[in-house]
Amino acid sequence: MLPGNFRNWVIIDEIQRVPELLNEVHRLIEGRKARFVLTGSSARKLRGKGINLLGGRALTYQLFPLTAVELGTDFNLKRSVEFGHLPVACTEKEPQPYLESYVKTYLREEVQQEGLTRNLGAFARFLETASLSQTGQLNISEVARDSSVERKVVENYFHILEDLLLAQRLPVFTKRAGRRIVQHPKFYIFDAGVYRTIRPKGPLDGPEEIRGSALETLVYQELRAINSYMRLGYDLYYWRTPTGSEVDFVLYGEKGLIAIEVKSTGRLRNKDFQGLRDFVNDYPIARSYLFYGGNRSHFIHNVQVLPVADAIQQLPSLLNNRQA
Repeated sequence: MLPGNFRNWVIIDEIQRVPELLNEVHRLIEGRKARFVLTGSSARKLRGKGINLLGGRALTYQLFPLTAVELGTDFNLKRSVEFGHLPVACTEKEPQPYLESYVKTYLREEVQQEGLTRNLGAFARFLETASLSQTGQLNISEVARDSSVERKVVENYFHILEDLLLAQRLPVFTKRAGRRIVQHPKFYIFDAGVYRTIRPKGPLDGPEEIRGSALETLVYQELRAINSYMRLGYDLYYWRTPTGSEVDFVLYGEKGLIAIEVKSTGRLRNKDFQGLRDFVNDYPIARSYLFYGGNRSHFIHNVQVLPVADAIQQLPSLLNNRQA
C-alpha cells in the first residue's frame, strides 16, 4: 500500500520481462477499474511480439536521471560532470564502482538476456567507439570501421541503445533554413556519469575534451528532463553549417525558439559567440544563451551569458518564458 494519491495502485516494475501480464492488466482496468503503475527500461521486446500496449488506456511518462532542481542544495557541478545524476551515483561516497557495475549490468542483462545481440564482444567494442562520438556529429560508417563491426550491425546497435533509453540522436534544426546545413545528427549517451564510465581513457584521451563533452551531456540531460517534466513541448535540435558554425542546442516549440551554447572555459573569447551570432542572424526571433565555466552573469553580443551551474538550476524559468 502506498500513501497519498497512490493508495490501492498496483505497481509492476520491468514489465517488459513478462509482457504477457499486459493482457491481465488490460482486463483489470476494463473490468475492475484497477489502477496500475507499469515501469520498464525497454520497449523493444514489447513491440517485437505484438503485445497489448494498452493504447488509449495508459499515459506514458519517461523517468530521467535526477535533475539539479531535484538535488537542490546537494547539486555540485563538478561532481555532476564526473559522476552524472543516476540516484545511487548521487548518494554514494564513491560512485565509480556503482557506475561501472551499472554499465556491465546493462551489457549483460538487458542486451544478452533479451537476446538483442549474440556477440557481446562486438557490442562492447561498438559501445566504446560510439562514446568517442559523444556530443559530436554521428558518422555510422566511421563507428563501424573503428569498432570492426559491419555497418548494418552498428546501425542496429544504435537502435538498441535508443530502445534501452541509453542514448539518443539529436537531429539538426533545418526549419526555414536560409543556408546549407549539415545533415548528420549528434549523439549522446543519456547521462554524463555513464558516458564517462563507458568512454576509453588513456594517454591519448585529453581530460579537457572528456570533461567538455561530459558538461555538454549534463546540460542536454537536464534540458530533456525539464522539458518533459514541465510539459513545455519543445523539440530539441542542434544547428551546424558546413563551414563549422554551430549551436549546441536549439529548442523549438510554442513557447518560442531558444539557442544555447555550452563552453567549459571560464574565459570567453569573441569566437565563442560566433555560432550564436550566425544563428540569430538567420533566426532573429531566437533567444540566445551561452552557459560557461565562469562565475559572472552578463549580456554581450545580445547573448545572455550565465555560469553553467546557475543556468542548469535556472532551466525551469529560462525555458518557461514565453517569446516576447
